[in-house]
Amino acid sequence: MSYFDTVSLAPADPILSLTEAFKSDPNPDKINLSVGVFVDQSGTTPILDTVKEAEKRLLATSKTKSYLPMTGSPAYASLTQKLVFGDELAASLQGRVATLQTPGGTGALRVAADFIAKNTSAQKIWLSNPTWANHKGIFSAPGLGLDTYDYFDSDTLSLDYPAFLKALENIPAGDIVVLHGCCHNPTGADLTPDQWEDVARIAASKQWIPLVDFAYQGFGTDIDTDAASARIIAAAGLPVFICQSFSKNLGLYQDRVGALHVVTDDAANHANIVSQLKISVRVNYSNPPAHGGGIVTTILSDEALTEKWHAEVAAMRDRIAGVRTQFVDALKAAGVERDFSFLKEQKGMFSFTGLTKEQAIALREKHSVYIVDSGRINVAGITNANIDRLVAAIKSVL
Repeated sequence: MSYFDTVSLAPADPILSLTEAFKSDPNPDKINLSVGVFVDQSGTTPILDTVKEAEKRLLATSKTKSYLPMTGSPAYASLTQKLVFGDELAASLQGRVATLQTPGGTGALRVAADFIAKNTSAQKIWLSNPTWANHKGIFSAPGLGLDTYDYFDSDTLSLDYPAFLKALENIPAGDIVVLHGCCHNPTGADLTPDQWEDVARIAASKQWIPLVDFAYQGFGTDIDTDAASARIIAAAGLPVFICQSFSKNLGLYQDRVGALHVVTDDAANHANIVSQLKISVRVNYSNPPAHGGGIVTTILSDEALTEKWHAEVAAMRDRIAGVRTQFVDALKAAGVERDFSFLKEQKGMFSFTGLTKEQAIALREKHSVYIVDSGRINVAGITNANIDRLVAAIKSVL
C-alpha cells in the first residue's frame, strides 16, 4: 500500500483542461476559444515591441538577481498606483494606499483573500453571477464564505442593472463584494462611469467593502476610462482592494506580474495593513519575481515607451472590437437566425454567447471547436483563417 493511496483525483480545471484537450486533438482545423490569452490574426500571442525594448534595457543595466523586498519594488508600486488611480488621485492617496507587487492578478487576489480572512469581520465574499471560475477557489481557500449577487440577464444576454443594484442594497455591512473593474469575465457586460458612481454610493451607504478585480485595463474603452471603477470608488474615500494584472495589456502572461492595492479610509491603519499583508506574502511566495515588474517599471517610467504602449493596447482593443463585428456579420450572412448582435456591445476578450453546455460539448466533439461549457468564448481567438469554420460549426449546433 502506498502512502499516497488516500489521495483522490482532483477535478480538472474547467478552462485549462480544455487547452490540454485542444493540444491533443489531431484535427488540423481545430479552434481554441477557451483560454484567456490575446492572439493576433496569425493565431500568435505576440511579445509587444515595448516589452522587447524594456527587456533589452534591463539586460544592459541589471546588476543583480538578489531578492526584491517582500512588498516588491517601490518604483513599481508608485507607477502602478498612478496607472490605476491617475496622477492626481494617486498623490492624494499617499499614506492611505498599501501596494504589493504580486505574482500576477491571481497572486494579488490570494493575498487579499488571506488578509480578509485573518483581519476583517467579513462573513462572506460576494461574487457576480456569473464570474471568473477561479474566484471561487481563491476566496474559499482561506475559509471565506461565498455568495453571489445578480448581475447578468441570461435571457437578454446583457447586464441586468436594476437587479444588480437591488442585490448590492441587500449585502450586509462588512462583507466583501468582488467587482470586475472592466471587461467583465465571462460576460463582457460592463458598467458605465455613472453606474460606478451608483456602486460607490451604495457601498458607502451599506458599508460593505469593494474588491475590484482589474485584469483588463485598456481592453474596454481606453487606459483611463477603464480605470473609472477604481478611481470613482477610491475618490469617494471608501476602503477598497484593487487586484491588478499585466498579463493581458502587456502580454506578460508567463512572467506573472500583478499588484494588490489596499486603500484605507484612515492613514493610521497603513503600517498595520502592510505588516499583515507581508505575513501572507511570506508564507505564499516570500518575494515577488523581479523580471516582469522590471519590464512594467521600465515602460511606465519612460514617456515615449508609455505612449507607444498605449498605442499597442489600442491596437489589441481595436482588433477585438473588429472581430466582434466581423463575427456577428458572418453569423448573419450564414443564415443563422438567432440574434447575436449583443456581442458587438460587450467589452474585452470574453463574451457569453448564450450557447448551452450541450452545444459547447457538441462543438468540441463534432467540430473540434473548444469553448467553455458555460458558453463563454474568447473573441480574440477568432481569426480570418478560422471564422468561416467557426460560424458553420455554431450554425450546425443551434
